[in-house]
Amino acid sequence: MMQLILNLLSLFATFFKIGLFTFGGGYAMLPLMQEEVLGHGWATEEEIINFIAVSESTPGPFAINMATYIGAETIGNEFGVWGNVLGSFFATLGVVLPSFIIILIVARFYERFKNSKTVQGAMSGLKPAVIGLIAAAVLSVGQTVFFPQGVGLNVFSTLSFYISAALCLIMAVLAFKKVHPIIIICSSAAAGIALGYGLNLPV
Repeated sequence: MMQLILNLLSLFATFFKIGLFTFGGGYAMLPLMQEEVLGHGWATEEEIINFIAVSESTPGPFAINMATYIGAETIGNEFGVWGNVLGSFFATLGVVLPSFIIILIVARFYERFKNSKTVQGAMSGLKPAVIGLIAAAVLSVGQTVFFPQGVGLNVFSTLSFYISAALCLIMAVLAFKKVHPIIIICSSAAAGIALGYGLNLPV
C-alpha cells in the first residue's frame, strides 16, 4: 500500500510540474512530458509514440488524454485495475490543476494588468518559446517514427519508413481537401489493424 501511495504521489508531482511549466497547449507540453516519462522509466520512446496516437484518436484535449493514458499504464502494470483507475486520476489531476489555479488567478487580476508592459512583454517572449517547444516535439517524434535506429541508408529498407512517408503524403494532400477527420481516423485505424494483424507484415 505504501508503495502504491508513493508511486501515485510521484506521478501527481511529475504531471503537476509538467502542467505548471508548459505554455502553449498539448504539443508544447510534449518535450517536457517525454523527458519526465523517459527519465522515470515509465515508458519507452516507442510506447510514447503509441500514447500520442491513442491520445490523438480519442475525444478530449491531447495533454489530458496523454496524462490519463500514461497514469493508467504506469500504475496499472504493477497494481492491476485499481492501479489503472488511481494512476489515471492522479496523473490527470496533476496536469490539470496548475492550469485551473493559474486561470483563476489570471481571471481575478486580468483587468488590472492586461495593459501592463511587463505582462505584454512576457507574452511576447513566450510565443517563440512555444513555437520552439512544438518544433522540438515534431523533430523528436519524427526521429522516433522515421529513424528509430538512427539516420542511415538502411532506413530505406524498412517497411515502416515507407508506410509513414505514405501517410505523411496523404495527410499533406488531405490538408488541402475537404475530408472529414472521422473518415481519416477510421481509415488509419483500419489500415493499422490490417497491417498489424490481418497481413502479418513486419512493420
